[in-house]
Amino acid sequence: MKTLFLGTAFALTLGSAAFAAGTHAGGHGHDMMAIGFPADGDADRTIDVTMRETEDGAMVFEPAQLDFTAGETVRIVVTNAGELDHEFVMDSLDKNVEHKALMEKFPEMEHDDPNAVRLEPGAKGEILWTFANKGTFEFACLIPGHYDAGMHGPITVK
Repeated sequence: MKTLFLGTAFALTLGSAAFAAGTHAGGHGHDMMAIGFPADGDADRTIDVTMRETEDGAMVFEPAQLDFTAGETVRIVVTNAGELDHEFVMDSLDKNVEHKALMEKFPEMEHDDPNAVRLEPGAKGEILWTFANKGTFEFACLIPGHYDAGMHGPITVK
């Protein structure tokens, strides 16, 4: 009888540990970041963002700033209308500064982040994102030299 009790207690303990060990990032079961998390399903709205170079050598995003509401899920359709590879990365200013430094150190680094898309000339991509927290964030192209040529802008989440 004692052995059965210990075995049952052990099984319950293991069962509880296994149950508690699941993904629970940010309380949503998603990859939660300060700016929000990747979304599933339908978007509240879709916005188009174009990346390109200008004749004077600048590199730009159109539109130059983005505004969202906390809790809003948005499909961001990104088009590279330029002649160079570009990327669209959304994060906090601090995280973009870190990422930019890493990209300068390892320019050929490839990554697959849910808050970013890297596109060859003429290509299109999209990000489906829920903006969870109010604040000011940033979108940027962190390919070496592109940020410094003007490829960044503010994201405001109200």
